[in-house]
Formats: sequence, C-alpha cells, structure tokens
Amino acid sequence: MNLIASAADATLPAYILPNPKGGASVLGIVTSCAGIAMIIGSLLVSVMPKPKNRIKVIYLTMLFSVIVENIILAFSREPIIWCIAQLIGWFVVPIMSANLDVIMRTTIPVELQGRVYACRNTLQFFTIPIGLLWGGFMVDCVCEPFMSRNQDVAFLRTLFGEGKGSGAALMMFILGVAGWLICSIIGTKLKKYEYVDK
Repeated sequence: MNLIASAADATLPAYILPNPKGGASVLGIVTSCAGIAMIIGSLLVSVMPKPKNRIKVIYLTMLFSVIVENIILAFSREPIIWCIAQLIGWFVVPIMSANLDVIMRTTIPVELQGRVYACRNTLQFFTIPIGLLWGGFMVDCVCEPFMSRNQDVAFLRTLFGEGKGSGAALMMFILGVAGWLICSIIGTKLKKYEYVDK
C-alpha cells in the first residue's frame, strides 16, 4: 500500500499544477488537507471505543482511503473536491496505524519488538522511493502520452479531462483500482485470522 500511496504522492503535483484551476498555491492547500485530516483522525482514534475486530478495521480503512481519495481525484476538476478527497482519504490513516500498532505491541514479545519493527519498517518503507519513481515514470512516459494521443476519444476526455494533467488523472484512477485489488486480496487473506485484545 505504501507503493500505491507514494506513487499517488508523485502523481498529485502532476495533476494539480498544470490544471487551469490548480497551480502551486492550490497544490499547497490540497496537500495541507492531508495533514489536517491526519490530525483529525488522530484525535478521533484517541476517543473511539475499542473495535471488535482490529484486523478488519486495518484493511477496511486502507480500502476506504485508497479508493475514495484516488477515484475522487481522478474524476474531479474542482479544488474544493480535491481538498475533500484528501480529507476523506487521510483521516482514516491514523485509525489504521493505531490498530496495527496495538496488534504488534501486544503480540510481539518486548525483547523482539526492536528487531521486528526494524524488519517491518525496512519492508514497508523501501517501497516509498520505488513508488515515487514509478508514479513519476508512469505519468510522464505512459499516461500523459496515452492521453495526448487519444484526446479525440470523448469517453477518455469526459473521465479524465484534456490537456496536460489528464494523464495524471488517469494514473490516479489506475492507482485507485490497484489499491482496491490489493486491499481486496489482503481482506480475503486476513478473514481467517482473529485478534483478541488482551
């Protein structure tokens, strides 16, 4: 999921900056909405009751975040909608992270937590630079040229707009679909696991 999220981070500026209603200041406002959403989500998770199934909460919040944010961004043309997409997509991330941390801290022996977290962080975060590279490559070398060659296709133009930035909108859609597939697979695999708070 970090691969998908970091590819979306690379795609967002390519989507907003060339947009007639976008630009650097709008990009700053839109990205700040993610930070605001994280603060709201952090406050929310601190007062929420303990969920019955933490594993289900983890994959459902991931699914909600990646689908809502990327799909709304792909199909919208208004800065206010971009801000709403960021707010909706990011406010559940602290909920997901908190539940994951509870599971890890209560199931892994204290003397092993340093090694386990180091391993987890290595596997989790090495995907971020790969995702940034992949997202930028896909926008510049695949999606933008594709949309440029197919500007006369009304269906694509209706969905993703036209001109520079339409390829980034297409990439946002691809990332939303990819995130949905990954979360669906994860959800199917995790259904057999149970976690009970001690």
